[in-house]
Amino acid sequence: MKPLAKNALPPKVRKSLKKLGEDLRTARLRRNITVAQLAERAGVSPGTILRLENGDPGVGMGTLTLVVWLLGLNDRMMQLADETKDDLGLALEAEQRRKRARKIVFKTE
Repeated sequence: MKPLAKNALPPKVRKSLKKLGEDLRTARLRRNITVAQLAERAGVSPGTILRLENGDPGVGMGTLTLVVWLLGLNDRMMQLADETKDDLGLALEAEQRRKRARKIVFKTE
């Protein structure tokens, strides 16, 4: 598989990755954990941690999730795409149910 090019991502996605990386770096520093220590705990190279902190889109989701867990932020990760907080998805789902219900009503008349 080809590596994901940074410029292939929409600007808002790149900005989100950059902020996520900066936030992870801040969390690591607040815990007085060095890049080398976090890398060892995560079983990755220090370069991978630096890439993650720089918002590199090529860092794997497993690595990201493990680092988040190691930093004690797993509860927030679990809420990332929580289906109960997906307002747009819930609204679209409700609209689809209304459309199906109308079709059923019209067919039975």
